[in-house]
Amino acid sequence: MRSLLLALLLLPTLARALDDGQVLGILKEVDTQRRNNGDFKARIFMEAHEKDKNDQVFDAVVYRRDADDKLMILFLDPKTERGKGYLRLDKNMWYYDPRVGKWERRTERERIGGTDGNRRDFDESRLADEYAGKWVQDGKLGIFATHELELTAKPGIDVAFPKIKLWIDQAAHTVLKEQRFAASGKLQQTVLYPKWKKIYSESKGADVWFPYEIRIFDEIEKANRTIIVMREVDLKPLESNLFTKAWLESKSR
Repeated sequence: MRSLLLALLLLPTLARALDDGQVLGILKEVDTQRRNNGDFKARIFMEAHEKDKNDQVFDAVVYRRDADDKLMILFLDPKTERGKGYLRLDKNMWYYDPRVGKWERRTERERIGGTDGNRRDFDESRLADEYAGKWVQDGKLGIFATHELELTAKPGIDVAFPKIKLWIDQAAHTVLKEQRFAASGKLQQTVLYPKWKKIYSESKGADVWFPYEIRIFDEIEKANRTIIVMREVDLKPLESNLFTKAWLESKSR
C-alpha cells in the first residue's frame, strides 16, 4: 500500500517531464533572450570577498560583439588594476597587464580579476551550443515555478565547468540559480541571479535581457564570494577596431 501511494504521488511530477527536445528549446530561448544581434557594452561593479583578506572592489567595462563572438573586459579601478584587460579572439582568451606589456593566453577557468567570476558571467549565453541538457524536475524556488535542468558539456567544447545545474523561471525563461561542478561531480560554485533587466535593441528588434546582479558563492572555500552588478548597459554600435589587442593597449597608456 505504501509503495502504491508513493507511486501515485509521483505521477504529477512524471507527467510534467520534459523530453530532450523541449529542454533544448528552453536553453535556446535562454540564449536568445540574452543575445544581441549587434553590440553590447556595460559598466560593471564587482566586489570580491576572500577569506583572511580585505574585500576588493573593481570597476570595469564589458564590451561584446555577439555576431562575431568577441568579448573584451577593461578594468578602470582600482589603480592597481587600471588598464588590465581580457580579450577573446577566435575562441582564445587573452589577458593583458600593462605593467609588463605582455599578453598571456588564459583558459576558460580563468578567475576574472582574481574574483570568482569567469568568462561566462560576462559573455553572451551559449548554453544550447556548449551543453547537452536533461530535465530533472519541476519545482519552486521561492515564489517562482522552475524547471530544474542538468547540463553536461558537449565533447570537444572548452568550458569552465563541465557539469552545471540550472533552475529556470518557467514564465520568463531567465536563470534564477546555477550550480557549477567539476568533471568529478564535486560542487564548485553556487550562483544566484536575483535581478534581471531588459533593454530594447534596435539591431535585434526585440529586448535583450541581462543579469543586473550576480552573486557567486565558492563551495570549496566557503568564505569566498563575489557580487557582480551590471550598470549603464548600452547597445549602440561600438568602434569597428575595438576588439583588437592594439585598442586595449591604447587604453592602458
